[in-house]
Amino acid sequence: MRKSIQDLQAMKTNNELIVALTAYDYQTASIIDSYCDFILVGDSLGNVFQGEDTTLGVSVDNVIYHGSCVSKGVSNAHLSIDMPFMSYQSSIPDALRNAGRIIKETKAQSVKLEISFDTIPTIQKLGNAGIPVVAHVGLCPQSYNIYGGYKKQGKKKTDQEYIFTLSKEAEQNGASIIVLEGIPDNLASKITKALKIPTIGIGAGKKCDGQILVTEDMLGITPSPHPSFVKNYSNLRGNIKKSVSQYKNEVKKRKFP
Repeated sequence: MRKSIQDLQAMKTNNELIVALTAYDYQTASIIDSYCDFILVGDSLGNVFQGEDTTLGVSVDNVIYHGSCVSKGVSNAHLSIDMPFMSYQSSIPDALRNAGRIIKETKAQSVKLEISFDTIPTIQKLGNAGIPVVAHVGLCPQSYNIYGGYKKQGKKKTDQEYIFTLSKEAEQNGASIIVLEGIPDNLASKITKALKIPTIGIGAGKKCDGQILVTEDMLGITPSPHPSFVKNYSNLRGNIKKSVSQYKNEVKKRKFP
């Protein structure tokens, strides 16, 4: 049975760290499911799967397609799906309609929003409709054009206060989990201690209640350069190239089949 929001929140209470990864296809999901507590169909599919520079072009139909594929491979982990850029920011009715489609058509258990104070009421409305919300703060990839790239956030004291207050507001308005991306370790630790709900970090230090990475980054499939917080646990890109090269040579020399 998949882990519920309540299961993940209990993990924080019991000081059990949450293991999280991304997935965009059935095969990957079926491999990582038994090792993960939380699987995210991220709008990072725009970068990783579609080859785009940003996540901004990802559509609701895109995440539903990939989410439906991933869902078939997930029986243990909690499944969450990103709400794409401008699928929830324009109005609460839009957010409800799009989040409802995502949950109904993928069988996911929650949606993730890159939040601001403007979207705090949306968290509450989605929760009231029975849709758990994972709130994403710090480095928010959908704000790429505001940042001028993917840049670490919370360097200034005022920015740290903003991120901390935003995280508290998200919890108070019904967020079930907070993703902390690209913020100083001490700020992530402060937020984690202040909140009753779990924090999952990516480039936010060791003191979060869990960690998430893009699976393709972790496995060494995506080309360099990688973000500084990424650790390659394998070099699948190199292994795949080696295998394809061997296959090519055998075909050329009539050694295969």
